Amino acid sequence: MYEGRELLVRNLFAAYLANDRQRVSDALADDFRFTSPFDDDLDKAAYFERCWRDTGWIARHEIERVFVIGDEAFVTYRCLATDSRSFRNTEFFTFAGGKVRRIEVYFGAAFQDGRFVPQPR
Repeated sequence: MYEGRELLVRNLFAAYLANDRQRVSDALADDFRFTSPFDDDLDKAAYFERCWRDTGWIARHEIERVFVIGDEAFVTYRCLATDSRSFRNTEFFTFAGGKVRRIEVYFGAAFQDGRFVPQPR
């Protein structure tokens, strides 16, 4: 059961990287909610309107870890941009009915040339 949820998460990252909006939409529950430091409890329509953009700036995602417990998962990944910038985030997923019901994003460190880049205070 947990393997299926981990696969769903990995497939969602792959669909996002491929800029496959339909595949992403299909993975999200109808009552999907999204929260990040910039977005508070967006529904599925608002998520696509506000957060979806061309992913051509992303070279790849490096998923570092996925922990699945019951209907929840934590995912930590590094995102590498085509201009060599990178950052690490953690996302908290909630599942229902074989789909992603909720994602909460926690922004992490930025990296440049393999080194941590301090953020302005």
